[in-house]
Amino acid sequence: MQPVPSPYLVPFDGSFRIDGAPTAPPADAPGKSVLKDHLGALNDELADLQRQLYAEDRHSLLLVFQAMDAAGKDGTIRKILRGVNPAGCQVFSFKQPSKEELDHDFLWRVAKRTPERGRIGVFNRSHYEEVLVVRVHPEYLGGQRLPVDDAGSEAFWNRRLESIGDWERHLADSGTVILKFFLNVSREEQRDRFLDRLNEPEKHWKFSFGDVEERQHWGAYMDAYQKALAATSRPWAPWYAIPADDKHFMRTTVAGIVVDTLRGMPLAWPTVDEEHRARFAEMREMLERGTL
Repeated sequence: MQPVPSPYLVPFDGSFRIDGAPTAPPADAPGKSVLKDHLGALNDELADLQRQLYAEDRHSLLLVFQAMDAAGKDGTIRKILRGVNPAGCQVFSFKQPSKEELDHDFLWRVAKRTPERGRIGVFNRSHYEEVLVVRVHPEYLGGQRLPVDDAGSEAFWNRRLESIGDWERHLADSGTVILKFFLNVSREEQRDRFLDRLNEPEKHWKFSFGDVEERQHWGAYMDAYQKALAATSRPWAPWYAIPADDKHFMRTTVAGIVVDTLRGMPLAWPTVDEEHRARFAEMREMLERGTL
């Protein structure tokens, strides 16, 4: 199926440039109250579409979220999936890999968390950490004990990106529809959100010294994001670089893309054959008579 058209769709030809991707909504974007109402309507429709996806049990939907710290991944996931049946949704977060995970290839830990048919899967951070934070901090490769001589070289990263692309194509060919969202927050907005966490006691639990220290690598992260998105945005696994400085606009935009994607999927309620329908009539009669 074709990706949902959007001004934030990352091109498939490798031409994406992060300095040209907006972090703020357009000047004519709706106000907060309108966006909240729209998001509520999208929540209702997403819940209905998820039920159909679950009942049909032929496709799955994988939502991948990547962003700099404080961009709003957790809140966006929570807000767009409000009302969705938890039985049909799986959310996984990927942080520092365990010893067991380091003893496998870098895709192993995410491959076993992909959604089953009929379900929506969410990756809060993902396999892309291996070409983002690990690229910015190549010293992390030491723990992976890779049997290659060029770990950390440009050729090495290109092979990892190629592996990611091949794996995502395999998922798509197997019935998983993939949507990838880069929540594009500006450095200035991130600073303000960190200050909010420091100034408001109820947000202290969100604050991490490491998150602030990573700001010194902002340029390296932007370069890594640009290379990753340019190399892996494809029709079967598109990236959307969503402006993230306004949370209401960001959440509604993401929800709209998810709903439009589900609308475009060949979903259909399961049907039964004539023999089963005849049995339905028999069961209905017995229930109405009270014989069962």
